[in-house]
Amino acid sequence: MKYTHLFFDLDDTLWDFRANAGEALREAFDKYRFSDFFKDFEHFFNLYTGHNVELWELYRQGKITKAELNKERFLHPLREVGENNEVLALAFGNDFLRISPTKTHLVKGARETLEYLSKNNYSLAIISNGFPELQHDKLKNTGIAEFFDKVFLSESIGRHKPHREIFDYAVKSTNARKKQSLMIGDNWETDIAGARLAGIDQVYFGEIFKWDKAPTFQVDFLEEMKGFL
Repeated sequence: MKYTHLFFDLDDTLWDFRANAGEALREAFDKYRFSDFFKDFEHFFNLYTGHNVELWELYRQGKITKAELNKERFLHPLREVGENNEVLALAFGNDFLRISPTKTHLVKGARETLEYLSKNNYSLAIISNGFPELQHDKLKNTGIAEFFDKVFLSESIGRHKPHREIFDYAVKSTNARKKQSLMIGDNWETDIAGARLAGIDQVYFGEIFKWDKAPTFQVDFLEEMKGFL
């Protein structure tokens, strides 16, 4: 068996971030009566989503803090509609962080794939840029925590994906060898390019696009990994 240690991203690789975050945002939207400020939920969601991606990139680069990220991603859409209310943005954000890890939607085939890999004696671990206070709850509430020997979180380690240090740390901490390790993720830059930089083979879980260098494997569905693992 070529690979012995498999490292998974969590959000949108196993935990269905789009579905779960969408539900949590809608609950907070209703609770805080954001319909008073926005045409509808979609209006708010579109303003939030684009800026949230930019803020996460700044956070990964160390240009903003976690507190700034949490405040600005909900203050931005409010500002866009003339409601510059930091107190409201923080309250909304805190509720979102409380609600989201209680949501339990998994990506299609995630549980079945983890069961298969576990039964076939692969060592499984998580490498995530997500916040520690949320990621452990997501694993626990979805019932998949039992599959993982280790959980490596960027905030705890001090380096975010795609920096090679977080991959090096994870491999060393699991007593793995890079030649026998495989990183599985949906984000081309943080998961795939980051793992390649660290000398680790990759499974890109996402749509094919024109890349300069192809990943080791590409799958449209997680269960496709049964074909080579």
